[in-house]
Amino acid sequence: MSDNLNPGSSNIHEYTVSELSGALKRTVEDIYGHVRVRAEISGLKRAASGHVYLTLKDDKAVLDGVMWRGTASKLSFRPEDGLEVICTGKLTTYPGRSKYQIVIEAMEPAGVGALMALLEERKRKLAAEGLFDPSRKKDIPYLPRVIGVVTSPTGAVIRDILHRLRDRFPTHVLLWPVLVQGETAAGQIAAAIRGFNALPAEGDIPRPDLLIVARGGGSLEDLWAFNEEEVVRAAAESVIPLISAVGHETDTTLIDFASDRRAPTPTAAAEIAVPVRSELIAYVEDQERRIKRSLNRSLADKRERLAGLSRGLRDPASLIAEKVQHLDHLESRLRQSVLSNLNFKGQQYSAAAAKLRPQLLERSLKQYGEKLLLIDRQMTRSMTIKRERAEDRLGATARLLESLSFRRVLKRGYSIVWDEAGKPISTVQGATPGRTVEVEFADGKAAATISGEEGGSTPGRAPKKPRGKLDEPKQGSLL
Repeated sequence: MSDNLNPGSSNIHEYTVSELSGALKRTVEDIYGHVRVRAEISGLKRAASGHVYLTLKDDKAVLDGVMWRGTASKLSFRPEDGLEVICTGKLTTYPGRSKYQIVIEAMEPAGVGALMALLEERKRKLAAEGLFDPSRKKDIPYLPRVIGVVTSPTGAVIRDILHRLRDRFPTHVLLWPVLVQGETAAGQIAAAIRGFNALPAEGDIPRPDLLIVARGGGSLEDLWAFNEEEVVRAAAESVIPLISAVGHETDTTLIDFASDRRAPTPTAAAEIAVPVRSELIAYVEDQERRIKRSLNRSLADKRERLAGLSRGLRDPASLIAEKVQHLDHLESRLRQSVLSNLNFKGQQYSAAAAKLRPQLLERSLKQYGEKLLLIDRQMTRSMTIKRERAEDRLGATARLLESLSFRRVLKRGYSIVWDEAGKPISTVQGATPGRTVEVEFADGKAAATISGEEGGSTPGRAPKKPRGKLDEPKQGSLL
C-alpha cells in the first residue's frame, strides 16, 4: 500500500519511450517473423517511389500493410480495393506512430474466384460505358502495308507471328517491346498502343495500318495485365484497327471485347492480318484468264454480227458512184442557174441606166429652184405684214397707257404726297404734324413739313395757310 503511495520507492524498471518501442518491435518480429494473412484490400495507395501502402481488413479488424517497390513490381496482377488476397510477410511496428503493420513479401489472389469476381465487375463497368459496343469496331484492312506488334521481344510469340507473315504475305513489321506479365506490364502495353496511334502518317517511322497485341498462354493471373482497365481503354481508343491475340483459344481477356477483332492465338492473328500471297497470285491469274476468255468470246460474237450485217448492205462503191453522179447533175444545174440570173440582172441594170439622162436631172433641179424662190418671196412678204401689224398694236397700247397714267392728272394741277418710306399719303390721318414728306408735281418733287396741331385738321378740308411762311428757303409748306 505504501509502495503505491510512494512511486519513488518502487523497484520497477523505468523505460524510455524509445526503449519500450524497440522492445515491442523485437518481440513482435521474433514471434511473427513469418505469417500468412487472408484479407480484403482497402485504401490502396501507390507512392511516387513505387511503394504500395494498403489496409487489410475482415469484418472485425484492420491491419496496415506496406509492400516495397521491388516486391510490387514482381506481382503478376494489379491489386485493387475490394480484392481478397493472401499476403505473406512479417509483422513489425512503426515506432513513430505506435502502430503495428505487416511488411508484405508476397501477395496472391485468394483463389481464382476472387479474380473472376473482380473481372466480372470490371467487365460490367466497361460495357456500361460502351467500350465493347460492336458499332465501335473498325474493319481490318485487307492488305496492310505496315503491321505494328505489341508483345515481348524475347518470347515465341513474335517469332510465330513473323514466321506466319513470311509464309503468307511478307510485309513490314514494327515491334513495340513490352512486358506481358507483372505489375508494370499493363502500363507498358497501354503506352505502346497509344504510341503507335501517335505516330505521324508521313513521319520517318511509318505508321502501322494494323495493330496486333499478342501474348502466349498462361493462367488467369499471368494474363491479368490484359484485363487492366487502362489497357482496355487504350484498345478501345485506338484509331488504328487492332487484333487481340492473348493466350490460347479458350483464354478470354477484356481486351478481346474492346479490340476490333479477336484471334484465338498469335499465329491466327497473323493469318487474319494478311491473305496468302500465292492464293492472291493464283486468283489474279485466274481472273486474267477469265477476262481474256470473255474478251475473245465477245470479239468473236462481234465479228459474226458484223459479217451478218455486212451481207445485208449494198456495195459501197456503187453507192458512192450514184452519189457522185447526183452531185455532178446538181453542179450543172447550179452553173446554169447562176448564168441565167446574171443575164437577167444585167438586163435590169441596162434598163435602169437608160432612164438616167442629164437633161432630166437639170430640168428637175430648175423646177425645184424656181419653187424655192417663190416660197422665199412669200415668206418675206408675210413676215413684213406681221411686223407692221405688231407695231400698230404696240403703239395703240402705249397711247392707252399714257392716257391712263397719273401724270396726266398732275398736269391738270394735282399733286401726290409721299411719306419717308416712299408710300403715298391718301388720308388726313396720315398727315401727322411735324412729319417730313415729299410732294410730287407734274414737273418735279419738293420736300415739305406738315404743320398745325395734331388732330386740328378736318377730314376732307385743308387748313388755311399761315401768313408769312410761304417763302421759307428750300422747303415749302403745304398745309
